[in-house]
Amino acid sequence: MMNQGAKKTGYVSQPAGTDPRSTEAWALSEASRRLVVGAKTEDGGKSLRDALILNQRLWTIFQTAMAEPDCPLPTEIRDNVLALSIMMDRQILQRLGDLDGSKLQPILDINRCVAEGLAQKPQVPEAAMAQSVQAVPAHPQPHPAQAAVGGARMAVNVSA
Repeated sequence: MMNQGAKKTGYVSQPAGTDPRSTEAWALSEASRRLVVGAKTEDGGKSLRDALILNQRLWTIFQTAMAEPDCPLPTEIRDNVLALSIMMDRQILQRLGDLDGSKLQPILDINRCVAEGLAQKPQVPEAAMAQSVQAVPAHPQPHPAQAAVGGARMAVNVSA
């Protein structure tokens, strides 16, 4: 059942877990849900525009996290997320220009794929897990860049 805070902000649901990966997966799913609803709403494009702007803000957060000098993720993953975000920028700006809800599929597909990757638990070799357990402070604070992709490995072909 949805709580009052979620209802006031327009959310149908809230993140299932408290870890950054599930929160980010939820955010991408929620942004996609709003895009679909916005495309079907007859309000002169206002709902679609709002949903596109929300999606743009979410991807800007990912971009910013990847560009941080102390981002702990491997360069390959950061580069892939940045390439995805550039693709999203282009798609979102095109849709903001024409407000054509029938052309949202590329945005929805990328959001879905990234959300699915974030929803999966990363597989860590046992030796690495043992080392990280010893090195983890009592109350770790997740780094925003680490939260942005949660260690998911993505391959992107931006030439298409």
